Amino acid sequence: MRLLHTSDWHLGQTLHNFERVREHQCFLDWLLGTLVAEQADTLLIAGDVFDNANPSSVSQKQLYRFLQQARLRVPHLNLVIIAGNHDSPGRLEAPGPLLEASGTHLIGHVQRDADGQIDLERMVLPLTGKSGAVEAWCLAIPFLRPGDVPRAVKTEDENEEAEEADGNTPDPYLAGIALLYRQALALALTKRQPGQAILAMGHCHMVGGEMSNDSERRIVIGGTEMLPAGIFDAEIAYAALGHLHLAQQVGQQRHIRYCGSPLPLSFAEVNYQHQILRVDLDGANVNEIVPLAVPRAVELLRVPAKPAPLAEVLEQLGALDLPPAELDAQPFLEVRVRLDAPEPGLRARIEAALEAKPVRLAKIETSSAARGKGADAALTLDQLSQMQPDDIFKRLYQQRFSCDAPPEQLSAFAELMLPGAETTQKKTA
Repeated sequence: MRLLHTSDWHLGQTLHNFERVREHQCFLDWLLGTLVAEQADTLLIAGDVFDNANPSSVSQKQLYRFLQQARLRVPHLNLVIIAGNHDSPGRLEAPGPLLEASGTHLIGHVQRDADGQIDLERMVLPLTGKSGAVEAWCLAIPFLRPGDVPRAVKTEDENEEAEEADGNTPDPYLAGIALLYRQALALALTKRQPGQAILAMGHCHMVGGEMSNDSERRIVIGGTEMLPAGIFDAEIAYAALGHLHLAQQVGQQRHIRYCGSPLPLSFAEVNYQHQILRVDLDGANVNEIVPLAVPRAVELLRVPAKPAPLAEVLEQLGALDLPPAELDAQPFLEVRVRLDAPEPGLRARIEAALEAKPVRLAKIETSSAARGKGADAALTLDQLSQMQPDDIFKRLYQQRFSCDAPPEQLSAFAELMLPGAETTQKKTA
């Protein structure tokens, strides 16, 4: 059996207010072709299908058109989608009854019966091969919130042993997640026949997982959301994970994988090759895991590669030589400027240097040489309360630019702080 593992599409995401519909559609078209070319039997989508809980109609249409075309072009395909922390579980599951008849499973949340018992059956899914026979079982566990997990009841002796092992009281949320995976696995083991693999899906942050700067949202404040690799039992042949945007394996576990996002979600990923994973099963075991590189439909540019003085930046921008392109295919640009003093006309000067060039200015990142130096000792609340606004302004200017604020800046700040200045400015505007 051949699986394709993908996650974190973030349909509807904007990059600094620029729509990315074209990029997502190019990826979906490529994925359709890849499903056919790779003769895939199963597509696992491990959460964060949408970028927010209230996706646009365009984003939803992209998803459902893709699902329809995938089934049309690969009729035997198993499609399993779980919700991520960005998704609305109910919205994602809403078309489920229409799609299940064609082999598409949408698992948004943990359902319970009238007695409060978790419905494990709907999260333990059979995966069929080209012959129609069951070849594997999938534990399709969506992103879990604290209220979703079962309560792990331990004896007093077991709690004491856990505390002695790591010096901390076991976290009930993490213990509940581990228990849910154990319960789902136990059910799968009762269903599995010889030669059938067991797979797991999850949308979570594993211990040691590497995050991508600027593009990921913390799941639970406080850090308790990080899960140990041990929650995946040895009986699980492959764990298809979502949430982290960089492809990686968890620890030394070759079979526990993040595939990463298919599109760059911030300029921190400008030089990163995005991918999906092809996973080949041989009976109950994984035979091979192969990354498949996702083509980049729209380039991301950083000019210059490292922050530089404005004159140098403007020279490099003026020298940019880019081929003509339609607006939604033009590269996104981050301009990186090192300033030694405030530059009120910064954006206008950069836009002038880019005039008529086929590029979209997405971000201007400013920095100063002073930022890299040791900062002054932090002020206490008492010290801060005794300072006047102009004192704070002078201190911040000194920290940022390593020099005293010039008289014209101090004068402008003093004018701003005059009573009624804000009202006067609004009326003038």
